[in-house]
Amino acid sequence: YKARDAAKKKNGKNAPSPSVMIAWAVVRAMETHAPFRRLILDDDRIIETDDFDLGMAVALDGDRLATAVVTEANKKSWPEFVKVYNDTVEATRSGRVDAMNAPVVISSLGAFGVKAGAPIVVPPSVGTLFIGTAHREIIPNGKRDETADVITLSLTFDHRVVNGAAAANFAHAIKEQIEKFKIPTGARATASTTH
Repeated sequence: YKARDAAKKKNGKNAPSPSVMIAWAVVRAMETHAPFRRLILDDDRIIETDDFDLGMAVALDGDRLATAVVTEANKKSWPEFVKVYNDTVEATRSGRVDAMNAPVVISSLGAFGVKAGAPIVVPPSVGTLFIGTAHREIIPNGKRDETADVITLSLTFDHRVVNGAAAANFAHAIKEQIEKFKIPTGARATASTTH
């Protein structure tokens, strides 16, 4: 929330959305978790790439769903990533269909107030990350409970590619990236910058 508030103060309505900030955090986590850079091919071979795409589920008219794909997501600087993310999602909403080749697809029903979900994985992807809507929760803290803004992350993954421990580590890495997220500064902010 701090990063979003700072962006809104600086850029107003043109500030990057929470969705693009979380997508950036997912890409950063994918860089250090090789199983989530893998694809399952039609012949059931599993391949791993250093440069990878990121998919976002996009709702279409008539209760249809499509996947917007940011190609080579890990190679994009922050400004490039924001632009390509927004352009790709908008083009998909307008009817463009991308080849589905993203190892991880992000899904959310936050616009509908859904806090948690159980996503499915559709090959060639190896994982689908559901992001719940941000909400306030009471956090028990001894005698003095506190409230905090939280989101629920639900990760579904293909056991042919990754086990539960590695998936939990990946989900934890995403959580850490989200918690420490700061908008990369400077025109030269690169994809290898970790924030």
